[in-house]
Amino acid sequence: MLYSFMRLWPARQIYFVMEYVKGGELFNKVAKGELKEDLARKFFQQLITAVDFCHSRGVYHRDLKLENLLLEENGNLKVSDFGLSALAESKRQDGLLHTTCGTPAYVAPEVINRKGYDGSKADIWSCGVTLYVLLAGCLRFHDSNIMEMYRKIGKAEFKYPSWFPPEARRLISKILDPNPNTRISISKIMENSWFCKGFGSSIVRTGADSKIRISMSKRRQLMLTQLLTQLQPLSKNLKNQRV
Repeated sequence: MLYSFMRLWPARQIYFVMEYVKGGELFNKVAKGELKEDLARKFFQQLITAVDFCHSRGVYHRDLKLENLLLEENGNLKVSDFGLSALAESKRQDGLLHTTCGTPAYVAPEVINRKGYDGSKADIWSCGVTLYVLLAGCLRFHDSNIMEMYRKIGKAEFKYPSWFPPEARRLISKILDPNPNTRISISKIMENSWFCKGFGSSIVRTGADSKIRISMSKRRQLMLTQLLTQLQPLSKNLKNQRV
């Protein structure tokens, strides 16, 4: 969350005052080994809920991975780094996004194919890779040869560790469907029996909390508008100096 923006002259330095997320990256937690099923499910539930919220507002993250998932002090998840995100307005006339971006091990096969892709379905694929890593403790698609890795991604070629829960296997297989047209949707993920276990206790959905979230969302939108307004003359000045 962005709290404030400051521009200091004449040093031409820009300062962003942002929220400090004390728990660090989720990657650091998984680096010690695979997570227990209940904990992995809790993080996945929160991730899917957050991504669903973004999609409902026409925002596609396009770089979901463990390094971009942060943990609050109380252990709740926060999605960060929207630097590669796209808005619904970014779609071309065919209704698809066309910018190839993201982290290779997490990127959906249709993004690699460069024929256009649905941002929401590409994000769902990345969520599936994330769930696999949480339960396995290692990347699902990994190869020193990136082209070979892309081949494996395109065919969804991988193996499950022996300790994987059967229900989680079936869900991941539906998420990591290389065909985006038959890939499971977020609404169907939320109806999945494995996903639903303990769902109410891991996601706060009270009326008061909803009002707070809406209020904070408006505040962030206002701050972002102010930030962009302040950045425009700065960008213009820098361009003039280069000339």
